[in-house]
Amino acid sequence: MGAPAGNNNAGKSRAFYGALSRAIAQDDGERIRRAAEKLLDLAAEGEAWAVKELRDTLDGKPAQAVEVGGIGGGPIEQSLKVVFGSE
Repeated sequence: MGAPAGNNNAGKSRAFYGALSRAIAQDDGERIRRAAEKLLDLAAEGEAWAVKELRDTLDGKPAQAVEVGGIGGGPIEQSLKVVFGSE
């Protein structure tokens, strides 16, 4: 299922990505290299959020568990109705 009609959040994300990409290119990548080094330093110092960010970037985000249940957390009810001809 896609976003509701009129939702342009994806476009905003692309606009920011484009602006960030241009800024990085104009800076010859110097600041992004320093930012990456700072992230590595923080992870090495034990900053949990920095370790998580590196893991998610390098290995991909871990799969999230999804628990499915029926109404009120009960079992999912199933029914099957077979009709031959017309009722």
